[in-house]
Amino acid sequence: MKVTPFSPNCGAVVSDLQLATMNDAQLEQLRDAFTEHGLLFFRDQQLPPEEHLRFANRFGKIVVNKFFKTTEESPLIAEVRKEKTQQTNIGGGWHTDHSYDDIPALGSILVARILPETGGNTQFANLAAAYDALPNTLKTRLEGLRAVHSNTHLYGENGLYRFTDLKDQLGGMDRVGDATHPVVITHPQSGRKVLYVNPGHTIQFEGWEFDKSRELLDELYAHVAQPQFTCSFNWQPGSVTFWDNRCTWHQADNDYQGQMRLMHRITLQGSELEAA
Repeated sequence: MKVTPFSPNCGAVVSDLQLATMNDAQLEQLRDAFTEHGLLFFRDQQLPPEEHLRFANRFGKIVVNKFFKTTEESPLIAEVRKEKTQQTNIGGGWHTDHSYDDIPALGSILVARILPETGGNTQFANLAAAYDALPNTLKTRLEGLRAVHSNTHLYGENGLYRFTDLKDQLGGMDRVGDATHPVVITHPQSGRKVLYVNPGHTIQFEGWEFDKSRELLDELYAHVAQPQFTCSFNWQPGSVTFWDNRCTWHQADNDYQGQMRLMHRITLQGSELEAA
């Protein structure tokens, strides 16, 4: 297998490897690449649902999303679907999957099933590189802080998605809630310091007033979203992405109105996050 950086600070392309048939030695190489880059892209994969599941189970333990509908093939695979007639897409703003859980997800494996003829890219951001580039004064300010992450504003009874044309594709309204995590974590595999907040789910700093929290969070979000920390992946038939939710953001472009897009996602269980 070959691992080539996708951009200077964002992801890597893995080639000369089929996820469905890789051996144990290749799996260990893939683990090392995942730890180093936190975001892997694959092309021309033969990965039907049963092989998607088998690869995920070889890498870790699967955790089921609380809100997404699952596929006909398996209750462990979530559908990320947008019909031709729908205007809203799932994941259209910067976020980190499952940061609202007490034990956040390790990563997500997304497989392209039906793609629009144009558009539908997914953007990513590197939270370890973004942290490294923060001014030292800001790093000092963030030491010891914890932040509240929530899903209620998205999936709850009065949540954003309940007022869109996606509402019939979502469930789990009774399972909304909050979690708190350190603002700067030590990545459990790489040991790097990571800025662990995201615009989609982070509400405020624990013990801070909301307005003061938003002021600093918005500053951090603007920093992470700079071009030097981000990249955009163009999906093709056979494309797969595997990202680490503990050190990346992602968002799905909604620029293919009138076309259908269907992805299959499996999420892997992580561990409790530790402050840097």
